[in-house]
Amino acid sequence: MTEATRAALVERTDAIEEAYEFMLAYAARGRESDDASDPDGDIRAFLERANSALHGLVDAVLARVLALGVDAKPWRAYLDIVTADAARASAALTLVLAQPGIGSALIDNLNASLHLRSLLTDVFLIESALDAAARR
Repeated sequence: MTEATRAALVERTDAIEEAYEFMLAYAARGRESDDASDPDGDIRAFLERANSALHGLVDAVLARVLALGVDAKPWRAYLDIVTADAARASAALTLVLAQPGIGSALIDNLNASLHLRSLLTDVFLIESALDAAARR
């Protein structure tokens, strides 16, 4: 069960981190709009995967915490914050995905969004804390 919970969480965090990295490169291209035939990748696919990963992220973290057998109380308090950050980041992703064209400027502003940055920081802190918990 421990490995399954780790894999489920890694899949979600990878989708979020990969989308952010792709968005950084995409924003630097100076594109006016997206094009699904882009050989470098489809920005919408990255955004959709990240948005999907947000739904259930907190449950995946909590499952991992419980599988590790650590005290869940401090995690639950922090996961309340992550829940709010994930909802805000999802709202921003949904807004961008609703646009008929996704250009570099739009993605650059999404990258700069405090909502997305808060979520990324949450994910990095969670990964570090889980690594520490797993080593105990």
